[in-house]
Amino acid sequence: MILVFGKTGQVATELQRQATVTALARDEADLSDPQACAAIIADLKPSVVINAAAYTAVDRAETEEALAQTINAAAPGAMAGACAHLDIPFLHISTDYVFDGSGTAAWQESDPNAPQNAYGRTKLAGEQAIRASGARHIILRTAWVFSAHGANFVKTMLRLSQTRDALNVVDDQIGGPTPAADIAATLLVLADRMRSGATGGTYHYSGAPHVSWAGFARAIFAEAGRDVAVTGIPSRDYPTLATRPLNSRLDCAKLASDFGITPADWQTGLSAVIKELGV
Repeated sequence: MILVFGKTGQVATELQRQATVTALARDEADLSDPQACAAIIADLKPSVVINAAAYTAVDRAETEEALAQTINAAAPGAMAGACAHLDIPFLHISTDYVFDGSGTAAWQESDPNAPQNAYGRTKLAGEQAIRASGARHIILRTAWVFSAHGANFVKTMLRLSQTRDALNVVDDQIGGPTPAADIAATLLVLADRMRSGATGGTYHYSGAPHVSWAGFARAIFAEAGRDVAVTGIPSRDYPTLATRPLNSRLDCAKLASDFGITPADWQTGLSAVIKELGV
């Protein structure tokens, strides 16, 4: 049995669409109670655990860092500890926000961590707790997740395009938009390989080619047939409570070398999402 923490999130939804899994909603597994999550694993004894749940409200985390720390660090640490006790693999989704966003080179797994906001700090703490647990694990860092479900940039742009014919969008943050469907497919391959004895570790997986948020917005409107003019602006002209990284590029070569999994083609993924939304 594949046990998935998370049920309605973007990746959790796609995992349920692609495989037979036991997915736990928040009322079934509350990540603000880490030991309860560990107890679920001990009771169900799955063959692999995938944590697709997290505190992802990046700006709100600036004022709720303690809660974010519990959900993003203490809970996955407790889950990983339970997996270590049962000797089963633990797969966990992390983020490019563990880096400081400087420079223009794609981040490698071994690059120094220096999160610039509370969300990034709590996600990094989660990674550290998992590694310290002794569990066989994979930490999969990704970025700019989108799908036809939940809240994401694609759906926000489509909503705004219903009432706007021009938008200002940040043009100096660069990354790889990543379809949730591709993340789910990757996790399922990795889960199978881990059950077969793969070593695991920390890996990067995001979409290609790299693009700015403004460039991504233009692609969304082109795919959806929406006539919206996009003006690129610097991040300083769109202030947010939490600092966003300017460089979200992830180097995915290690995942390709170890598992033969190449970066997601976000343009193909975008076309599928637009079609699913019926735009």
